[in-house]
Parts: sequence; structure tokens; C-alpha cells
Amino acid sequence: MIPSGVVTAARVSHDSASVDELAAASPESQRAGVERLLSVPGIDEAYVLSTCNRVEAYVVGSDAAVGRATLEEFFSAVDDEAVVLTDHEESLEHLLRVAAGLESVIIGEDQISGQVRTAYEDARAAGGIGSMLEAAVTKSIHVGERARTETEINEGVVSLGSAAVKLAAETVPLAGARAVVVGAGEMGRLAARSLAETDVDELVVANRTVSNATHLIDGLETDARAVSLDDLATMVTAADVVVTATNSREPILEPAHVAMGDAGYEDDRVIVDLGQPRDVDPATDALSSVTVYDLDDLESVTEETREQRVDAAREVEAMIDREFDLLCEQYKRARADEVIAAMYESAERIKKRELETALSRLDGELTPDQREVVESMADALVSQLLAPPTRSLREAAAEDDWCTIDTALQLFNPEFGDEGGSPSLIDANGRSDLRIGTADDD
Repeated sequence: MIPSGVVTAARVSHDSASVDELAAASPESQRAGVERLLSVPGIDEAYVLSTCNRVEAYVVGSDAAVGRATLEEFFSAVDDEAVVLTDHEESLEHLLRVAAGLESVIIGEDQISGQVRTAYEDARAAGGIGSMLEAAVTKSIHVGERARTETEINEGVVSLGSAAVKLAAETVPLAGARAVVVGAGEMGRLAARSLAETDVDELVVANRTVSNATHLIDGLETDARAVSLDDLATMVTAADVVVTATNSREPILEPAHVAMGDAGYEDDRVIVDLGQPRDVDPATDALSSVTVYDLDDLESVTEETREQRVDAAREVEAMIDREFDLLCEQYKRARADEVIAAMYESAERIKKRELETALSRLDGELTPDQREVVESMADALVSQLLAPPTRSLREAAAEDDWCTIDTALQLFNPEFGDEGGSPSLIDANGRSDLRIGTADDD
């Protein structure tokens, strides 16, 4: 099948939306989001990336207007000003930037690379990955790996977990502190690891499944203990630093959890909420001697990291420019090869039919060797006749000249575009339907 169609994307991210708007934009799961998009007529492929600081959706269809309308409905729960819509080329380039870490809250953070890959696996499981998104997402994963191995884009603070700890340290001294991490997922692991590298006196990891918390602390180079969420109130009451990072749809930390130990508490306490949706009820911040930070408050830490990585970011951007060009060329080569294969297949049918006719008339008059000579001559004629148009078709694909390709297919295959034949590459208005590497049309 010739890779065709238009990529359209939309996103709600930390750049355009608040934590609450991100929560409203989040699908039940990445796979559920893909399935929802694929249920729309005219949408052939779909990919959804949902993290704590971004929700992005990519669709492929023959009509860009259908793609835009589908994505507007997908993000209908969010204010229009928080949604960024992008056309074909911008969508593809943005995906490469996301995987490389250039669009993250923490420039160059490592976690996004694995998140892009997991979203790819979820989309494949939902049937959302076809020829176009296969090339685009796998290319983005490749770019992300190159960015982190060939540049210094991930030097220093490399995750929201470590940024959270750095932000907490600006409010309370971590030396001798009692710290609690809520959540044993990847973000919780990164926060716990960052806390373990400080001089905290006590580290507790609370999680709904205690065995997961136990597994997390086994990898830490410090004394720590795992507890159930049932013990959260007791742990938070005695904590100086709390970092929450769960996937709960509702707040798991209420003012009552903190208020129990608030009375008479002389030292400042800090809670960093990395949850999306929020893990901490906003009312908790009103309590005395408690400071609550959320994802929106990490800007001071992330800006410092961004300044440190300016040179590396330039290197990564140059890398993305090259890889984006290669992606477009990959699409074009794939399309040209598919078209050329269709041309050779048509020629092969004609050759076979005419050979059978000619040999039947000469039945009994040719020796096996003579028959082989005739068949070889037919093969040579096809190859020599198709060699020049093959070169021309590849050149036409490189120049986005799909009118030439459409004409060639019709010349070599009279059934092209008719019922039972291949679909035409040119629409009723004379525009190419093979829009990879070209600007989007309305």
C-alpha cells in the first residue's frame, strides 16, 4: 500500500495550559485515546502521547479538514487557547523535538524518550500505527536516542523528579530532613533517587501496592522503607518534604493529612505535586508552615537548566533538521518504490500474457533452449523499457511531482484509477493525495 494522507496534530502542554487544563485534556489511557480517534470516519492512523506535562494527538487521513475537526473534538474539554493545532510538516518536526527533549519542562530530560516509545506500543496495540506513523514515530525514537548519546543535552538536572527535589531544597534544608515520596512509578523513582543522593535522614516511599514501593527502594543507595497509602497520613504528618507522583484521577493528599501535624509545627514544610491530575488538593497550600508547589512552579529550576543547555540544544536542533529531511526523503522513496513496483507488476502481467500467446502459436516448434531465449528477451525488453521511466519516477517523487507519477501509472496500466484498480494519486481538483513532505492543503 502506498503511504498516503495528511498528518495533523494537536497538543495541550505545559507551554499552553495549566495543570488543571492538562488534566481535563488527558484521555483515560493512551490506547483508549487512539481507539477514540480511529473511530472517526476518515481517520486511518492515530498516535496519542499523554504525560504529566503534555497530551498530544496525531492523526492521519486523506483530508486535513477531517483531521482538524477530529482533534478539536478530542480536546473539546479544554479552552481553545490552550490547544495548539499543527499541520503536516510542523506536526512531524514537532514529534522529533518532543522525543529529543527540546519541548520538555526540563530541556533534554530522559523520561520523555521512554514515554514516546510506550505511546508507540500502545498505539500499535490499538491498531493506530500504519505506514506513515510507523516511519514518523520510529524516527523520533531514533532522534531521541541520538540526542542523548551524541550531545550533552541531558547533563545536570534530567527529570522532573530531580527538579522537584532541587525546588524543595530552596525552601527547606534537606540535611537531616524526613522525606516522603508518594507513588512508585517512574517519576516517583526519579524523585526518590534524587532525595537519596542528598543528606535526608529518613526516606519513605508510599504506594498503593507496597511490593512496588519495596522494589523501588531496593535500588536506592540509602536506608528507606516502603509503606502503604493507608499509612500516608501518619507519614506526611512527620515529614519535612513530600513529593507526590501518582496516576490517581483524584487528589490523594487532602488538607486533613497535613493539618494533623500542622498545629505547633515550627519549621517550614514543602510538598511538591508532580501528579497530573493534581495529587494534592489546592486547599492544602492555605495551611500554615506548608508550601505546596505544582508543575507550574518548576519554571525557575527549568529555566536555569535551559540556560545551561543552550549550546547542546542548538546541536540537537541541527540534528533534527537533518533527520527531518531524511524522514521526508524516506517517505518519498517509499512512495516512489511502491509506484514503480505497481508499474513493473503491470508490465509483468502484459509480458506474461503476450509470451503465453506467442509460445502457444509456436507450440512444438521451439526447443527448451529456444523457449528460454524468447523468455529472456521478453524480460530484457521490460527491464530496458522501464529503466528510464523508473529513474524519472524517482526524480519526480523527490520533487513532489505526483502528476507525472499519476500519468505514468495510467499509461502503463489502463485500469489505474478504474474500479478494481489502484486509487488515483490526484484528487478531483488536480492536487496530489500523496502529501508527505509537502505543505498541508485546506
